[in-house]
Amino acid sequence: MNPSALRLPLQFDAARLHADLARVPQEAWQNHFNQRIYEGDWSVVPLRAVPGSPIPIFSIANETDQEDTPLLRSCDYFRQVLAAFQCPLVSVRLLRLGAGALIKEHCDPMLSLDHAEVRIHVVVATNPDVECRIDGVSHHWAAGECWYADFSKPHSFANRGETERVHMVLDCVLDDRLRELLKA
Repeated sequence: MNPSALRLPLQFDAARLHADLARVPQEAWQNHFNQRIYEGDWSVVPLRAVPGSPIPIFSIANETDQEDTPLLRSCDYFRQVLAAFQCPLVSVRLLRLGAGALIKEHCDPMLSLDHAEVRIHVVVATNPDVECRIDGVSHHWAAGECWYADFSKPHSFANRGETERVHMVLDCVLDDRLRELLKA
């Protein structure tokens, strides 16, 4: 049986994550492209992208031919975080959920241990009033933590706090090294 959510045995320095987040200019944030499933500010900044992609914030399944964005190249700790993952990365982006914003319940097919691609969240910034709900179970993920979740199951996020929630979101090819990390 596959878990709906699993905290990975990786812990990152919340202060260093926040310092790199401070390097992200406000104008770099773009509204998430799936505008029908959220209310409020849900925005994204690509950190890796397919060269020449017309929509660099969009993940292209199984496309690992990506390059670091100029922003990622200026964020030393973000690059160190990514180096901890010894698997091919399909997409790397920052996702911000503004204060009072909501991502409505939905499913992202093909993002689970049953498929070739999984999604991992590294919590960069959060507050006590952020809730993640996956398959009917409520979670609170703390800054610096790293989580796998089966996003093919119904899930939603709500930020009822007064500060933004920012996650570094990695879509990863499920290879043997990543399977071992998930088992640890």
